[in-house]
Amino acid sequence: MKQLAEFVKERRKEVNLTQKEFAERAGVALTVVRKIEQGKTNLNMDKVNLVLNMFGHELAPVNSKKRAE
Repeated sequence: MKQLAEFVKERRKEVNLTQKEFAERAGVALTVVRKIEQGKTNLNMDKVNLVLNMFGHELAPVNSKKRAE
């Protein structure tokens, strides 16, 4: 499973945007993009969803019991 940081960084680079450009287009602060790409764990989920919405994705609960099977 691809980690959030890796996913966001790869996708941002695929569309040839700097962190600053991407943050502006996503409507979040540059620090939000940096924290996500650095793999920080204390993130505002609403802000993460704004970033993920740029790629047509969103955070959602996952049943961890099903993943273990």
